[in-house]
Amino acid sequence: MKNKMLLEIKDLAIHYITVDGTVKAVQDMNLEIAEGETLGLVGETGAGKTTTALGIMQLVPNPPGKIISGEIIFEGENLIGKSPNELRKIRGKQISMIFQDPMTSLNPVMTVGDQIAEVIKLHEDVNNAEATEKAKKMLLKVGIPAERSKDYPHQFSGGMRQRVVIAIALACNPKLLIADEPTTALDVTIQAQVLELMKSLKTEFNTSMIMITHDLGIVAEVCDKVAIMYAGNVIEYTDKVNLFTTPKHPYTIGLFNSIPDIESDVERLNPIKGLMPDPTDLPTGCSFHPRCDKAMPICSTRVPLNTEVQPGHFVKCLLFEEGVVK
Repeated sequence: MKNKMLLEIKDLAIHYITVDGTVKAVQDMNLEIAEGETLGLVGETGAGKTTTALGIMQLVPNPPGKIISGEIIFEGENLIGKSPNELRKIRGKQISMIFQDPMTSLNPVMTVGDQIAEVIKLHEDVNNAEATEKAKKMLLKVGIPAERSKDYPHQFSGGMRQRVVIAIALACNPKLLIADEPTTALDVTIQAQVLELMKSLKTEFNTSMIMITHDLGIVAEVCDKVAIMYAGNVIEYTDKVNLFTTPKHPYTIGLFNSIPDIESDVERLNPIKGLMPDPTDLPTGCSFHPRCDKAMPICSTRVPLNTEVQPGHFVKCLLFEEGVVK
């Protein structure tokens, strides 16, 4: 049975209007995530992944950021246009976010127990003692002894701080968890522990998750569906198995070619040439065409449509559009 749709993003555009020009951080974004599903949002730095997450949370800094158009439908309601008071009831309770650097997410002058309890008191009808007790239970769930609830963030290691942030994010059992590169600042061993923890807690609480990353290894480990982003746009969307076995978009294929393979005897990797385009001056037509080995003359003039190449597998590339002269 198909799971009910939890979040739908339709034709979303987010721009940062600066003195140097308009940064088109997200353009024509369309995405959906079902209940209990994990979606991987993958792309290079500057692709628009974090801006998309901030858009969902309605935390795009204004100025200079502005949601230009589109809809963000969460449980049947459009989040765009809701009042700050309505959004405060949703953030933390129904949608939570784990930020990239835990030290910037935690208050250095509050104990970690108080910080978890604060979220619980905001969203649940509990007294101080009950909130403190639940905060200790959440610390235990993420593998931290309850007696450490009286400690401050600087008394924890990087991995343990990230566990505290996960405890805060999951304290009110949200329906959607957005994880913005939660393991980037951690060493490989701790990364594995944090990912395993997130997977087990997601299953326990039946939480949907958006995992923002540029690491395809993390995608293979935790995701069900994958959206590949480039220059503020989703250019390929499918389930994990399809992406790893039959990637279609030249950019996605380039990402896989950039990964070392221990079974192949090659002297050099085959990286994607060039750099991400300047978001204040995006190329005409397909944004990827200046870096694409398979670019055709039409690629510089026409924006590709979202084409379904097989059931549930969507690609924005003129190579897969019918009627385009190859």
